[in-house]
Amino acid sequence: MGCFECCIKCLGGIPYASLIATILLYAGVALFCGCGHEALSGTVNILQTYFEMARTAGDALDVFTMIDIFKYVIYGIAAAFFVYGILLMVEGFFTTGAIKDLYGDFKITTCGRCVSAWFIMLTYLFMLAWLGVTAFTSLPVYMYFNLWTICRNTTLVEGANLCLDLRQFGIVTIGEEKKICTVSENFLRMCESTELNMTFHLFIVALAGAGAAVIAMVHYLMVLSANWAYVKDACRMQKYEDIKSKEEQELHDIHSTRSKERLNAYT
Repeated sequence: MGCFECCIKCLGGIPYASLIATILLYAGVALFCGCGHEALSGTVNILQTYFEMARTAGDALDVFTMIDIFKYVIYGIAAAFFVYGILLMVEGFFTTGAIKDLYGDFKITTCGRCVSAWFIMLTYLFMLAWLGVTAFTSLPVYMYFNLWTICRNTTLVEGANLCLDLRQFGIVTIGEEKKICTVSENFLRMCESTELNMTFHLFIVALAGAGAAVIAMVHYLMVLSANWAYVKDACRMQKYEDIKSKEEQELHDIHSTRSKERLNAYT
């Protein structure tokens, strides 16, 4: 029975809301980083193979350099949010322990409330950042959807001559013409290859992962706000209990003093 009570107590101290948000955050970040990285690699292969683009010599900032930068950003996002998820879980454990054990080993302090408020502000900023990442990730999905639509229309309408110019998406400069049309052999090979379809769906999954990260940030905001409100109320209750205990002790001392005075007067 003692072991059972201990297990129940341990399970009761788990912050399930923070745990669900952490799992959702890790799943979203893993999908975004993994699929986004592979989709960027597939984009490089498509540009080099079918659009016949090559890396610019020197330190010029071209589309391939930008893709390399995005890959390094993905590495940083994966590492940063892995650590941030752990920090939020630790904060959830300490907050849960503070609420459920006001007078135990862990005491609610002003520093604890400041840490909770700081996490709320930081999570809100991260939520806005992930909203921007989600909006940015929708751009390659839109471009690949246009390319996939052109391939589909080519197979449905015979004799259609459709072209895709990379200049309209800002991938190349205005003076550099990188256009592929349905009558070219590269276009037919690209539409028949599985690389285009795979890259398109990888970007879609990365977009879904970014959306899941946004939902996780919103979940974290609700959990942190609720925990901060609970801790604030618990602090007030703790101060009230301390004042009440002090007043009762003072009343007890007064009654004891009066009883001693009456006893001395009687004797």
